[in-house]
Amino acid sequence: MTTTPAEDLLRRLAPQVLGALVRRYGHFDAAEDAVQEALLAAAQQWPRDGTPDNPRGWLIRVASRRLVDELRAEEARRRREETVVALTPDDEWHAPPPGEARHPREDDTLTLLLLCCHPALSAPSRIALTLRAVGGLTTAEIARAMLVPEPTMAQRISRAKKTIQRAGARFAAPTADEFPGRLAAVLHVLYLVFNEGHTATSGQTLHRAELAGEAIRLARAAHRLLPRDGEVTGLLALMLLTDARRAARTGAGGELIPLAEQDRTRWNRAAVDEGVELLTAALAAPGPLGPYQVQAAIAAVHDEATGPEDTDWPQILALYDVLVELAPGPVTELNRAVAVAMALGPQAGLDRLAALDAAGSLADHHRLDAVRGHLLEMAGDHGAARAAYQHAAARTLSVPERRYLQLRAAALGERG
Repeated sequence: MTTTPAEDLLRRLAPQVLGALVRRYGHFDAAEDAVQEALLAAAQQWPRDGTPDNPRGWLIRVASRRLVDELRAEEARRRREETVVALTPDDEWHAPPPGEARHPREDDTLTLLLLCCHPALSAPSRIALTLRAVGGLTTAEIARAMLVPEPTMAQRISRAKKTIQRAGARFAAPTADEFPGRLAAVLHVLYLVFNEGHTATSGQTLHRAELAGEAIRLARAAHRLLPRDGEVTGLLALMLLTDARRAARTGAGGELIPLAEQDRTRWNRAAVDEGVELLTAALAAPGPLGPYQVQAAIAAVHDEATGPEDTDWPQILALYDVLVELAPGPVTELNRAVAVAMALGPQAGLDRLAALDAAGSLADHHRLDAVRGHLLEMAGDHGAARAAYQHAAARTLSVPERRYLQLRAAALGERG
């Protein structure tokens, strides 16, 4: 998705303007609508009249007027409006003098992220509200990204805002006791958004670059606000190291190209270098080691190998051993089974899959059969591998993945 500099500026300013209005007026729902109207006005006026000297102040002023107009219709609005105006610092409407630092309240991105990830919300609602309020995406864009009808997404966002209001959430940083859990929720939402952008769970394309790019942008914003947090830094590193391979993951026709067959000269080396630098900082950060740091380390081992034969699989397996201790789960165990197979042989990996089968936690997940097919193919059992690929292809909702799995099954069928 290509955007203009003006669109990039508006998207970057949107959470700051929304944060300023919610902090000052409350009324998250009405404030978000007012900001959207101000952004639309800017998109129409700035190309014609020029970008104002203080674009943030312009947006706050216009959005505030729209919000006040909306609230003025309510009974007793006059007294509240006078109180708000009296409490508004004059310098909010003007750009600071050159060289002068802005007030720390200016950048409310982190507080807004924390508000959008309120524990009263479900994970899908957190994702939708984060993309709308902090990412600046329209409801239609979010609906397309998440593959749901626009009216459904509009209802989801509306319900999320009402849920926050009913929960009595305030636009304020959480307490010291609340902060770790709320920050963890923010990072998890950004992780989920990135994963959906990197490998779409359904649809015609393997990845959605605009969704992955938005997750990276928001992770950068979080990192600017918390540069010494190891997991914030680790998550940004993980995203960059993973997204660096995007250009090589598909062929000219959009077909999936697995990691071992990718043209590594097409990997984004600048993103790899930045990711490795961030990972180094993340591992040196104070505090305990976290799962995003470990996943970033795994991605770095892959990215730093000059070819698939040079990949340090024993090191990757050791890192997965750490990861399953920090963040146990069936998907982590499935990825570890691949590392086991690559480091110790396909049968060892298949034994790990048997344990996952017994647990039943991935019984409906196509990736279990996709990995099984890969390991059986490595072991030379082409008939069983072909059946596993076919089973996985029937379950996935991703068209590129289905085609890849069908091609693998067909190739094994030709071998007899």
